[in-house]
Amino acid sequence: MSIWGKLAGAAAGFVLGGPLGALLGGLAGHVFDHVREKGEGRKDMEPELDQRELRRLAFGAGVVALAAKLAKVDGVVSRDEVEAFREVFRIDDEEVPQVAKLFDEARESPFGFEAYATQVAEVLGHDPALLEELLDALIAIAAADGRLHRAEEQYLREVARLLGFGPWQFEQILARWQATFRREAPAEEEPDPYAVLGVSRDASDEEIRRTWRRLVREHHPDRLVAEGLPEELVRRANERLAAINAAYDRIAKQRGFT
Repeated sequence: MSIWGKLAGAAAGFVLGGPLGALLGGLAGHVFDHVREKGEGRKDMEPELDQRELRRLAFGAGVVALAAKLAKVDGVVSRDEVEAFREVFRIDDEEVPQVAKLFDEARESPFGFEAYATQVAEVLGHDPALLEELLDALIAIAAADGRLHRAEEQYLREVARLLGFGPWQFEQILARWQATFRREAPAEEEPDPYAVLGVSRDASDEEIRRTWRRLVREHHPDRLVAEGLPEELVRRANERLAAINAAYDRIAKQRGFT
């Protein structure tokens, strides 16, 4: 079953708890209420979830909730944003209604985006690479119309702060996102490879190598999936890793090392 199918279950909300659990519980309706009020049927309703599965649920619910709050920034949910959401997460036609319902529930939820972002960071263990994947997905949705509007960027910066990223780290994540989806652009239009790696132009060759190796290790799709990245996002993780490698290759070529 895909992550979207699992998010619709009452047990998902019961297991997660907090604002994300309340959101999923609202989607499940009276079934979740019955489990919560009676304290019965947990073995029937609640699946055996390991830490990775719990993180997958938090990732999926969190990104829907934060995307829904993002849509309220300009007050309009455009067709571009809707299509970008479907493209980013590869949602099958039969799963669209339940994801749309979850999106609507989150948009009207009394919880602010701050509560969702804070819980996501806690459940995902403040894993920078995993949280970057989530933030990258939100950037892609916000930029579906071709650019980031000022209000959208301010929102994303605040979400990034709540996820544990500083201002310079947000710029680095933004540069990696640009590099991921502009690989075919002319060289003069490509994002600065030093910004993509998050290193200074004055950094030594060895520092650049160490940083590249660390980023490759942290952003490797196999590691991210093991830590809780939904498999629906593996394609994007591979593209980001390719952008990191391409940035390193450009710098190595410019400096004449391998």
